[in-house]
Amino acid sequence: MKASLKLEYSLRVLSQLVRRNKGGAVTRIEELAKLEAIPQNYLVQLLNELREGGLVASKRGKTGGYRLAKDPEDITLKQVLAVVEPDLVETKITLKGASGPQVASLWREISKRFDKSLYGFTLAQLAPAENSADWEI
Repeated sequence: MKASLKLEYSLRVLSQLVRRNKGGAVTRIEELAKLEAIPQNYLVQLLNELREGGLVASKRGKTGGYRLAKDPEDITLKQVLAVVEPDLVETKITLKGASGPQVASLWREISKRFDKSLYGFTLAQLAPAENSADWEI
């Protein structure tokens, strides 16, 4: 599977917001862009999408910035993909040809399992405690 740069940037910025998720504090866009080496103009667009998708909240003004809209444990990777890369989890297989129905059936099952697995990962796992084994393979 190939993750897009948009998805990678989204996960990186969400990871930073997870690390700063104490007491409702916000992080300025300039800081996020610098920490994650993301062009600031692109990050503005990305954060707007994440905000519209209900994953981040923003505060305007001189003391403004961004924060997670919910606790990291309550935001699944499935929710992130639904906002950032909805086509990645979409299944479109035709039923054409003699083997079409069998291929479509198998692909639907693969997609269903992948989709289900996405619910098992949350943003909390993007910034685990040091020496944690949250990402066992």
